[in-house]
Amino acid sequence: MMKAGLRHAGEVAVLDLAGKITIGEGDVVLRDKVHELLDAGKNKILLNLQAVTYMDSAGIGELVACYKRAREKGGAVRLLNPSGKVFDLLQLTKLEQVFDTFRDESEALKSF
Repeated sequence: MMKAGLRHAGEVAVLDLAGKITIGEGDVVLRDKVHELLDAGKNKILLNLQAVTYMDSAGIGELVACYKRAREKGGAVRLLNPSGKVFDLLQLTKLEQVFDTFRDESEALKSF
């Protein structure tokens, strides 16, 4: 089961995700959390993927959908610390070229 913790760093909402982002579970949690943030006017979102152990095609699809929704609302979604397998998947799908991805949280926060 995926868990999502929320914290704020100035104007940036940081979602600390842990577990698997897979169809029917993790993708729904991710979608709901990002929707809540965008509906509350928080459109600068940093997804901390350090503790995400696995992501399937539904997870990738939801990442792209979150990115698109944030852009439509004048915001941005950035990625922090994708783990080995998740980073490999981002490279395989060429999404590391779409998402701004960071290894250092302070650098990621400055990028907004």
